[in-house]
Amino acid sequence: MPLIHPMPDPVAVHLGPVAIHWYGLMYVLAFAMFIALGRVRIKQPHIAQQGWTKEDLDDMLFYGMLGVIVGGRLGEVLFYQPEMLLTPLRIFKVWEGGMSFHGGFLGVLIGMALWARKRKRNLLDVYDFIAPLVPLGYAAGRMGNFINAELPGRVASDPSLPWAMIYPNLNDNLARHPSAIYQMLVDGILVFCILWPFARKARPRLAVGALYVLLYGCARFFTEYFRTPDWEISVAGLPITSGQMLSLPMIIGAIAMLVWAYRQPVARTA
Repeated sequence: MPLIHPMPDPVAVHLGPVAIHWYGLMYVLAFAMFIALGRVRIKQPHIAQQGWTKEDLDDMLFYGMLGVIVGGRLGEVLFYQPEMLLTPLRIFKVWEGGMSFHGGFLGVLIGMALWARKRKRNLLDVYDFIAPLVPLGYAAGRMGNFINAELPGRVASDPSLPWAMIYPNLNDNLARHPSAIYQMLVDGILVFCILWPFARKARPRLAVGALYVLLYGCARFFTEYFRTPDWEISVAGLPITSGQMLSLPMIIGAIAMLVWAYRQPVARTA
C-alpha cells in the first residue's frame, strides 16, 4: 500500500504576527552547514596554505546568500514560471517555495566573482573552495520542497512500490515517486559523499569545482526521470525534461573544465 504524504503545515512556528516557514528554515540550515563545513575545510592543510580565514568564509556566505536567493528566484520565474511576471509581487514570496537550482547556481557564480574581485582572490580558487560546501545545502533545500509537497514525482509504474507516495494536494489518488527525496539523497548527499573526500587533497586548479558541476549535472539528469517535469520536449524521439535540458550544458562544460584542469599543474599553495 502506498504511503501518504503527511502534508505538514508549511509554517513551523508563529511568533506573534511573524510566521516562520519550514522552507525558510531549510535555507537557514543550508547556510549553517556552509559555515560548519567551511570551518572544517579551512583547516585542511592544502587549503590552510592558501591563507583562507573564518572572516573570508563569513564574507563569502553573505555574497552566496544573495546569489542563491536572487538567482534562485529569478531562475524559477524565467525557467519555470514566467507567468509570475504578470503578478510581480509573487516573485518576492520566496517562503512559498519555488527556487530554481540552476538559477541559484548562476547567482552564486556571480556572487563569488564579485567577492573574488573585492578580495583580489583567484576566482577559480574560490570556486574550488566552496564546491564541497554546496551539496548538503542543496539537500536541505530539497527537504524543504518535500515538506511543501512540491516536486511530486511521476506516477510509479508499480503502485506497490514500498516508498511510492500519494500527494493529497493533487487530488488524483495516484502513487508517485517522492522525487524531492530522491534528489535530496542523490543530487545532494551522494554527490557530497563523492566530492568531499576528493576535495580533501590538493588538486589542479578548478578540478574540484568542475567535478561538482559534473556530478550534480549527471545526478540531476538521472533523478529527473522520476520527477514530474515542468515542461518536456522530444529530441530524436526521446523525451527531455526542462531539468535535463538545463543540466546538459553543465555536464558538457564540466568535462571540458576537467580536461583543462588536469592539463595544469597541481593547485598552487600560498
